[in-house]
Amino acid sequence: MGHVEIRKPPNSGSFYFNYKKTFCIVLMAIVNAKSEFLMVDVGKNGRNSDAGVFGHTTFSKMLESGSLHLPDAEELVTVEEKLAYVFVADDAFPLKEHIMKPYSGTQLSPQELNFNKCLSSSRVRVENAFGILAHRFQVLVKPINLRPEKVTKIVLACCFLHNFLKRKNGTVYEALSSNEDVLIGLELTTSRNATTIAKNIRNKLCAYINSNISNI
Repeated sequence: MGHVEIRKPPNSGSFYFNYKKTFCIVLMAIVNAKSEFLMVDVGKNGRNSDAGVFGHTTFSKMLESGSLHLPDAEELVTVEEKLAYVFVADDAFPLKEHIMKPYSGTQLSPQELNFNKCLSSSRVRVENAFGILAHRFQVLVKPINLRPEKVTKIVLACCFLHNFLKRKNGTVYEALSSNEDVLIGLELTTSRNATTIAKNIRNKLCAYINSNISNI
């Protein structure tokens, strides 16, 4: 998830004003291992620059209602029970049954640090997608002087073209781009309302990852 900067719309007050003191709309996207956009939700105002933005997206509502048709939970080799499929996220998102984020805090165990490192390596593809998108479509680098409704259409078009170009000639497309993050990220959430189920899933995934590391 990132912020797309815009010029302050007339008579909008602080509606689009974010924690970085810029005006923006929010781009939330689901990215696969090929750095392609699977789902994009864009247009929410930047004033709510924390996990509250995520809760109002179409994706979040579909996830909560169970209408995303995710695969059924499956057993892992070293885990005695089935575990749900999860989306890898960072600290801007809440920990949920299908949303996996790193352990927080400064006194983490070696196993928790390994788990965080594994999640971080998976998120690289997401960060690459945002970086490539912004550098290939330079309109996203500077504040866009259009109404938010038009900016939303521009961002959606850029995401569509990004997928088209990657699938048509991904090697050349990425070679001419930069994966440096130029979009403003969301403010980290301080929420501690994760469910017991979500925490248990993270702990079991942590144990699974560390058991594989120890067997290498």
